[in-house]
Amino acid sequence: MTVDKEMTTEEKDPMLLVPLYEHPADRPEDWERLIRCAGRLHSVVLNPDSGPGDAPDERFALVAGRLREAGVPLLGYVDTDYGRRPHAAVVRDLLRHRDWYATDGAFLDQVCSGPERLDHYGRLAVAARAAGARTLVLNHGVHPHPGYAELADLLVTFEGPWDVYRDAVDAPAWTADHPAGRFCHLVYAVPPGAPAAELAAQRGAGVHCAVPGTGPHPWGSLPYALEATA
Repeated sequence: MTVDKEMTTEEKDPMLLVPLYEHPADRPEDWERLIRCAGRLHSVVLNPDSGPGDAPDERFALVAGRLREAGVPLLGYVDTDYGRRPHAAVVRDLLRHRDWYATDGAFLDQVCSGPERLDHYGRLAVAARAAGARTLVLNHGVHPHPGYAELADLLVTFEGPWDVYRDAVDAPAWTADHPAGRFCHLVYAVPPGAPAAELAAQRGAGVHCAVPGTGPHPWGSLPYALEATA
Protein backbone atom coordinates (compact mmCIF):
# COMPACT_ATOMS: atom_id res chain seq x y z
CA MET A 1 0.00 0.00 0.00
CA THR A 2 1.47 3.34 -1.06
CA VAL A 3 0.48 6.70 0.34
CA ASP A 4 1.19 9.73 -1.88
CA LYS A 5 4.76 10.99 -1.38
CA GLU A 6 4.72 14.32 -3.22
CA MET A 7 2.87 16.38 -0.60
CA THR A 8 3.91 19.47 1.24
CA THR A 9 3.95 19.48 5.03
CA GLU A 10 0.83 21.66 5.01
CA GLU A 11 -1.04 19.23 2.76
CA LYS A 12 -0.32 16.38 5.16
CA ASP A 13 -2.21 18.08 7.97
CA PRO A 14 -5.36 16.05 8.79
CA MET A 15 -7.88 18.52 7.40
CA LEU A 16 -10.25 16.50 5.21
CA LEU A 17 -13.29 14.72 6.61
CA VAL A 18 -14.69 12.77 3.65
CA PRO A 19 -18.30 11.59 3.57
CA LEU A 20 -18.12 9.38 0.46
CA TYR A 21 -21.63 7.96 0.20
CA GLU A 22 -20.94 5.58 -2.66
CA HIS A 23 -20.68 1.79 -2.69
CA PRO A 24 -17.13 0.47 -3.22
CA ALA A 25 -18.41 -1.80 -6.00
CA ASP A 26 -19.75 1.20 -7.92
CA ARG A 27 -16.86 3.63 -7.38
CA PRO A 28 -13.78 1.51 -6.57
CA GLU A 29 -11.39 4.12 -7.98
CA ASP A 30 -12.61 6.73 -5.49
CA TRP A 31 -12.09 4.43 -2.54
CA GLU A 32 -8.62 3.55 -3.83
CA ARG A 33 -7.81 7.25 -3.97
CA LEU A 34 -8.88 7.68 -0.35
CA ILE A 35 -6.53 4.89 0.68
CA ARG A 36 -3.64 6.41 -1.29
CA CYS A 37 -4.30 9.81 0.31
CA ALA A 38 -4.59 8.49 3.84
CA GLY A 39 -2.07 10.99 5.20
CA ARG A 40 -4.32 13.90 4.27
CA LEU A 41 -7.49 12.65 5.92
CA HIS A 42 -8.97 13.63 9.23
CA SER A 43 -11.45 10.75 8.84
CA VAL A 44 -13.81 8.96 6.44
CA VAL A 45 -17.53 8.50 7.06
CA LEU A 46 -18.81 4.98 6.33
CA ASN A 47 -22.43 4.97 5.20
CA PRO A 48 -23.43 1.64 3.61
CA ASP A 49 -27.20 2.22 3.67
CA SER A 50 -28.18 5.48 5.38
CA GLY A 51 -26.44 3.90 8.36
CA PRO A 52 -24.91 0.44 8.76
CA GLY A 53 -27.82 -1.33 7.05
CA ASP A 54 -29.51 -4.52 8.14
CA ALA A 55 -26.61 -6.89 7.46
CA PRO A 56 -22.83 -6.63 7.00
CA ASP A 57 -21.65 -5.61 3.53
CA GLU A 58 -18.52 -7.51 2.53
CA ARG A 59 -17.25 -4.83 0.16
CA PHE A 60 -17.58 -2.10 2.78
CA ALA A 61 -15.87 -4.31 5.34
CA LEU A 62 -12.96 -4.85 2.95
CA VAL A 63 -12.43 -1.18 2.16
CA ALA A 64 -12.88 -0.28 5.83
CA GLY A 65 -10.09 -2.69 6.71
CA ARG A 66 -7.75 -1.18 4.14
CA LEU A 67 -8.46 2.36 5.32
CA ARG A 68 -7.86 1.27 8.90
CA GLU A 69 -4.52 -0.29 7.92
CA ALA A 70 -3.60 3.01 6.29
CA GLY A 71 -4.26 4.80 9.58
CA VAL A 72 -7.51 6.54 8.64
CA PRO A 73 -10.09 7.01 11.45
CA LEU A 74 -13.44 5.51 10.41
CA LEU A 75 -16.69 7.17 11.44
CA GLY A 76 -19.92 5.19 11.34
CA TYR A 77 -22.82 7.23 9.93
CA VAL A 78 -25.94 7.30 12.11
CA ASP A 79 -29.02 9.45 11.46
CA THR A 80 -30.55 10.93 14.63
CA ASP A 81 -33.46 12.67 12.82
CA TYR A 82 -33.09 15.80 14.95
CA GLY A 83 -33.70 13.88 18.15
CA ARG A 84 -36.74 11.97 16.89
CA ARG A 85 -35.05 8.59 16.45
CA PRO A 86 -35.26 6.51 19.61
CA HIS A 87 -32.11 6.23 21.70
CA ALA A 88 -32.10 2.43 21.27
CA ALA A 89 -32.21 2.66 17.46
CA VAL A 90 -29.24 5.02 17.38
CA VAL A 91 -27.26 2.80 19.75
CA ARG A 92 -28.08 -0.26 17.64
CA ASP A 93 -26.57 1.44 14.59
CA LEU A 94 -23.48 2.48 16.55
CA LEU A 95 -22.92 -1.11 17.62
CA ARG A 96 -23.47 -2.47 14.13
CA HIS A 97 -20.87 -0.11 12.72
CA ARG A 98 -18.43 -1.20 15.43
CA ASP A 99 -19.09 -4.92 15.07
CA TRP A 100 -19.35 -5.10 11.27
CA TYR A 101 -16.81 -2.49 10.13
CA ALA A 102 -14.61 -1.92 13.21
CA THR A 103 -15.28 1.81 13.15
CA ASP A 104 -13.44 3.78 15.80
CA GLY A 105 -15.68 6.84 15.66
CA ALA A 106 -19.24 7.99 15.05
CA PHE A 107 -20.77 10.60 12.75
CA LEU A 108 -24.18 11.55 14.11
CA ASP A 109 -26.19 13.28 11.41
CA GLN A 110 -29.20 15.60 11.56
CA VAL A 111 -28.39 16.74 15.07
CA CYS A 112 -30.44 19.42 16.81
CA SER A 113 -28.80 22.80 17.32
CA GLY A 114 -30.91 24.24 20.16
CA PRO A 115 -30.43 23.64 23.88
CA GLU A 116 -33.71 21.76 24.36
CA ARG A 117 -32.22 18.39 23.27
CA LEU A 118 -28.82 18.68 24.94
CA ASP A 119 -29.70 16.00 27.49
CA HIS A 120 -30.76 13.60 24.74
CA TYR A 121 -27.53 14.08 22.84
CA GLY A 122 -25.55 13.90 26.04
CA ARG A 123 -26.90 10.38 26.57
CA LEU A 124 -26.11 9.48 22.96
CA ALA A 125 -22.56 10.78 23.42
CA VAL A 126 -22.11 8.54 26.46
CA ALA A 127 -23.47 5.59 24.48
CA ALA A 128 -21.17 6.32 21.54
CA ARG A 129 -18.12 6.40 23.81
CA ALA A 130 -19.24 3.15 25.44
CA ALA A 131 -19.50 1.63 21.96
CA GLY A 132 -15.85 2.50 21.34
CA ALA A 133 -16.06 5.85 19.56
CA ARG A 134 -12.73 7.60 20.06
CA THR A 135 -13.90 10.38 17.73
CA LEU A 136 -17.45 11.70 17.98
CA VAL A 137 -18.73 14.08 15.31
CA LEU A 138 -22.05 15.90 15.56
CA ASN A 139 -23.44 17.26 12.30
CA HIS A 140 -25.69 20.22 13.07
CA GLY A 141 -25.09 21.90 9.73
CA VAL A 142 -25.25 25.26 11.55
CA HIS A 143 -23.62 26.72 14.63
CA PRO A 144 -25.34 25.06 17.60
CA HIS A 145 -25.75 26.00 21.22
CA PRO A 146 -22.26 26.07 22.78
CA GLY A 147 -23.20 23.23 25.13
CA TYR A 148 -22.77 20.75 22.29
CA ALA A 149 -19.05 21.47 22.24
CA GLU A 150 -18.81 19.67 25.58
CA LEU A 151 -20.21 16.48 24.06
CA ALA A 152 -18.20 15.89 20.90
CA ASP A 153 -14.72 16.08 19.44
CA LEU A 154 -15.86 17.80 16.26
CA LEU A 155 -18.92 19.88 15.39
CA VAL A 156 -20.06 20.31 11.79
CA THR A 157 -21.19 23.93 11.92
CA PHE A 158 -21.92 24.31 8.22
CA GLU A 159 -23.36 21.94 5.63
CA GLY A 160 -24.76 23.38 2.46
CA PRO A 161 -24.06 24.65 -1.07
CA TRP A 162 -21.27 26.95 -2.08
CA ASP A 163 -23.51 29.92 -2.91
CA VAL A 164 -24.75 29.95 0.69
CA TYR A 165 -21.31 29.26 2.17
CA ARG A 166 -19.69 32.01 0.15
CA ASP A 167 -21.94 34.61 1.77
CA ALA A 168 -22.21 33.03 5.23
CA VAL A 169 -21.95 35.26 8.28
CA ASP A 170 -19.12 35.06 10.79
CA ALA A 171 -19.06 32.39 13.47
CA PRO A 172 -20.57 33.28 16.86
CA ALA A 173 -18.24 34.57 19.53
CA TRP A 174 -18.25 31.37 21.64
CA THR A 175 -16.38 29.45 18.95
CA ALA A 176 -13.25 31.52 19.67
CA ASP A 177 -12.92 29.62 22.96
CA HIS A 178 -12.12 26.40 21.04
CA PRO A 179 -9.36 25.47 18.59
CA ALA A 180 -10.12 25.33 14.87
CA GLY A 181 -9.73 21.54 14.94
CA ARG A 182 -13.06 21.31 16.79
CA PHE A 183 -15.08 22.64 13.83
CA CYS A 184 -15.86 21.29 10.36
CA HIS A 185 -17.50 22.80 7.27
CA LEU A 186 -19.04 20.55 4.60
CA VAL A 187 -19.68 22.36 1.33
CA TYR A 188 -21.15 20.98 -1.89
CA ALA A 189 -21.91 22.38 -5.36
CA VAL A 190 -18.48 24.02 -5.21
CA PRO A 191 -17.29 25.34 -8.59
CA PRO A 192 -13.74 24.61 -9.74
CA GLY A 193 -11.22 27.01 -8.25
CA ALA A 194 -13.52 28.32 -5.52
CA PRO A 195 -11.55 29.14 -2.33
CA ALA A 196 -13.54 26.84 -0.05
CA ALA A 197 -10.53 25.65 1.97
CA GLU A 198 -9.30 29.21 2.44
CA LEU A 199 -12.73 30.35 3.63
CA ALA A 200 -12.93 27.44 6.07
CA ALA A 201 -9.60 28.45 7.57
CA GLN A 202 -10.60 32.11 7.79
CA ARG A 203 -13.83 31.14 9.52
CA GLY A 204 -12.11 29.04 12.16
CA ALA A 205 -12.82 25.54 10.81
CA GLY A 206 -9.77 23.31 10.87
CA VAL A 207 -11.58 20.43 9.15
CA HIS A 208 -13.53 20.70 5.92
CA CYS A 209 -14.71 19.00 2.76
CA ALA A 210 -15.55 20.79 -0.51
CA VAL A 211 -17.06 18.72 -3.33
CA PRO A 212 -18.51 19.46 -6.78
CA GLY A 213 -21.56 17.25 -6.20
CA THR A 214 -25.04 18.75 -6.47
CA GLY A 215 -28.68 17.73 -6.14
CA PRO A 216 -30.13 15.35 -3.55
CA HIS A 217 -26.93 13.26 -3.41
CA PRO A 218 -23.96 15.67 -3.36
CA TRP A 219 -21.73 13.43 -1.24
CA GLY A 220 -21.09 10.94 -4.02
CA SER A 221 -18.02 12.83 -5.19
CA LEU A 222 -14.54 13.26 -3.78
CA PRO A 223 -13.32 16.61 -2.49
CA TYR A 224 -11.41 18.71 -4.98
CA ALA A 225 -8.27 18.41 -2.87
CA LEU A 226 -8.16 14.67 -3.57
CA GLU A 227 -9.42 14.70 -7.16
CA ALA A 228 -6.33 16.69 -8.03
CA THR A 229 -4.09 13.96 -6.61
CA ALA A 230 -2.73 11.34 -8.99
